[in-house]
Amino acid sequence: MSESNSPNPQAHQAPELDPELQKAARKNVLIYGLARLLLFGVLTLIIHGLALLISAPVPLVMSAMLALIVAFPLSMLIFSKQRSNATLAVSQWDAQRKAHKEWVRNELADR
Repeated sequence: MSESNSPNPQAHQAPELDPELQKAARKNVLIYGLARLLLFGVLTLIIHGLALLISAPVPLVMSAMLALIVAFPLSMLIFSKQRSNATLAVSQWDAQRKAHKEWVRNELADR
């Protein structure tokens, strides 16, 4: 099928991939991930500090495990805006990639 026979010449143009959208997705995911990691570290230090304060011999690994258990649901509440931003940016980038892949698949099928 040639382009001159096509009723819609726009159908043969590739959807444009926006590199800024990919950068925004990476940035938002990085911010959210670092915020969660920082929360985990702070909670580990607080829990271990409290254990040392009351003279309880708790290994640092156990403090970190407890912090991990507490940090997961707490981060979902505290960082809900960052999580939403990351999810939205990644979904937009993914939709753009899927549209481009579908265009490539259709172009190859026409040959």
